[in-house]
Amino acid sequence: MKKGYIVSAIIGGSFFAVPYLALNVPIWGAGLMAGAAFGAGMLIFGKEKKSDLSFSYNPANNYEILKQAKENTDKLRAITKQLESVELVKNIKDICSTSDKIIDTLSKKPEKLKQANNFLNYYLPVTIKILERYDEIENQKLSSLEGAKFMNSIQRMIEKIKTAFETQLSNLYQSDMIDTDAEIKVFESMLKMDGFMDEKDFNIKKGE
Repeated sequence: MKKGYIVSAIIGGSFFAVPYLALNVPIWGAGLMAGAAFGAGMLIFGKEKKSDLSFSYNPANNYEILKQAKENTDKLRAITKQLESVELVKNIKDICSTSDKIIDTLSKKPEKLKQANNFLNYYLPVTIKILERYDEIENQKLSSLEGAKFMNSIQRMIEKIKTAFETQLSNLYQSDMIDTDAEIKVFESMLKMDGFMDEKDFNIKKGE
């Protein structure tokens, strides 16, 4: 638990320092983000023994992990109904679509669950917390410059989260693409050896 507290404090500090110092987010806004990040960190790292069991490849356990991820994705979709920014809503829907693809991939390839640890235990819950804070501030209809900066910083953060989700999905298939590419090269070599492809075919392919 002590280790989890330290790690969570570091994460929370980062979420405070970057918005406050680099993005000029007001101290109260950065504090909200830091608090959400710290809380998520404690949920993830504060129960290390339980986390170790998360990837035991037990079918029932895997089902619960993916069920929770699906519920979190549904929460993100529900939040879009409460937000006013068209661009933000679009980005969140894209995030949800990518999240669905990741969950579907993990259900078919449970051996990749460990690879998606950050996605399952950090990206999804923290994104929810950030958007819940955004919705809370948006409902206050603040007209101050600080409020506008806070809203804009969250919108930029969501764009980065969208990219992170897309990268996570791509990473899940990276080894498959490498293996398939290697198989294709071996297959092409065999076709050439057996006279079904000539040097011209290879030269055309290289030119492409």
